Amino acid sequence: MIQLENIKQKIENSRRVSREEGFFLLESAGLHDLAFLADAIRRQRHPEPMVTFVSDRNINYTNICVSGCRFCAFFRPPGHPEGYVITRAELDQKIEETLALGGTQILLQGGMHPDLDLDYFQDLLGHIKSKFLIHIHGFSPPEIFFLSEKQGLSVQDVIKRLHAAGLDSIPGGGAEILVDAVRQQVSPGKCSAVEWLDVMRTAHHLGMRTTATMMFGHVETRQQIIEHMVAIRELQDETGGFTAFIPWTFQPNNTRIDVTPAGAVDYLRVLAVSRIMLDNIDNLQASWVTQGDKIAQLALTFGANDFGSTMIEENVVAAAGVRFRLPGSEIVRLIEDAGYQARQRDCFYRIIEPAAAKPAVSSSDPPGVVSSNAG
Repeated sequence: MIQLENIKQKIENSRRVSREEGFFLLESAGLHDLAFLADAIRRQRHPEPMVTFVSDRNINYTNICVSGCRFCAFFRPPGHPEGYVITRAELDQKIEETLALGGTQILLQGGMHPDLDLDYFQDLLGHIKSKFLIHIHGFSPPEIFFLSEKQGLSVQDVIKRLHAAGLDSIPGGGAEILVDAVRQQVSPGKCSAVEWLDVMRTAHHLGMRTTATMMFGHVETRQQIIEHMVAIRELQDETGGFTAFIPWTFQPNNTRIDVTPAGAVDYLRVLAVSRIMLDNIDNLQASWVTQGDKIAQLALTFGANDFGSTMIEENVVAAAGVRFRLPGSEIVRLIEDAGYQARQRDCFYRIIEPAAAKPAVSSSDPPGVVSSNAG
């Protein structure tokens, strides 16, 4: 019989928590116990009183997508009057604004556009790198897998070509829940769980770093949440290529999944168990774009050591009607008011400079959206 005291002893002795124990914690442990355990692990892994954030912008190169995910309010089908593909002039303006606001990277993602081929993306990456000194964190596993099938190339060849053209790292988008029974309900047009993991495995073996995400609070069970964490943990055991894990809650407005949004307690439970289960991933990111600033502060005592991404633009979560907005200087204040030192980082969690010396977005700038939903 699983007992909380035995799990506590395991954690104190730096021993791995099993799948069954993880489910017990998520299902039965008290919220305060979860916070205590997750915070203890966070302090062991990150003893310095510091919380990081990255300054970047989410640029969606298109909203046209043939996947038709039931949870997405952002996409438009081919031929829709609201569909778009970004122009080079629009792209350049967005990157120039990002750099002017102290940004160090862009998160480049879009839909599965049937008319955009590998040449388009190689040209897009080359154009950016020829004009701007900026990190490109782009193309989630479903986008890469879609391209490989479309071009008749292996996933490895696609990643190699994108990397050579300028892609620096890969976000963990499109993971949802890495259980095919769930994926067939919410995103049947996307790659399978095994295929998602294989894209990441391939990228890691090619020397690229990636993030991992989990979108929960839709049709999955708590057992399937644990299965997702175990799948990520096992791949990290094999490759060591994940820099961070970002769990976030599904936002149902304007989508085709009718559920009550997961609340703060559910979010904090999952966050804490993520920190406990993922003993081989250094960084855990808070998601206040879905929970708000106060819960994000609280998340820092539930295992999170990173406050997410400072974005002057965010479209996907906003399309579901969630529009938490703060100036970048407020991110620093929230971190410091929670008792930590705020530090700006790059995509690889290397500290760039003390955040208080140069906020990513000043209070006089247009408010940005801090988002942790895409990685």
